[in-house]
Amino acid sequence: MIDKTVRINYLYDFYQDLLTDKQNQYMSMYYLDDWSLGEIAEHFEVSRQAVYDNIKRTESLLEEYEEKLKLLHRYGHRQKLYEQLKQVIQESGSPEMMIEIVRKLEKLE
Repeated sequence: MIDKTVRINYLYDFYQDLLTDKQNQYMSMYYLDDWSLGEIAEHFEVSRQAVYDNIKRTESLLEEYEEKLKLLHRYGHRQKLYEQLKQVIQESGSPEMMIEIVRKLEKLE
């Protein structure tokens, strides 16, 4: 299992276009720019609790999107298959093995 912050960053990368402007701003400031809740609250002239609530709701929303669309899951699976393919190529593996890995990659799309 990947670290929560890394997971949220991946989910944000995949699904940021589905978020509102405010959700995008809060998430970007908090996760990408490493602003504190207090700094974000001060910037937007809202309470720290309002920022916290918005970020938590947005995290839940990103998880819901992933549950339905599975973009991160497929990305992870694809990365593993690429690594397998690289290994087979480096070991001068059989064309049949390479074709099987490519078929698995095609199924993910």
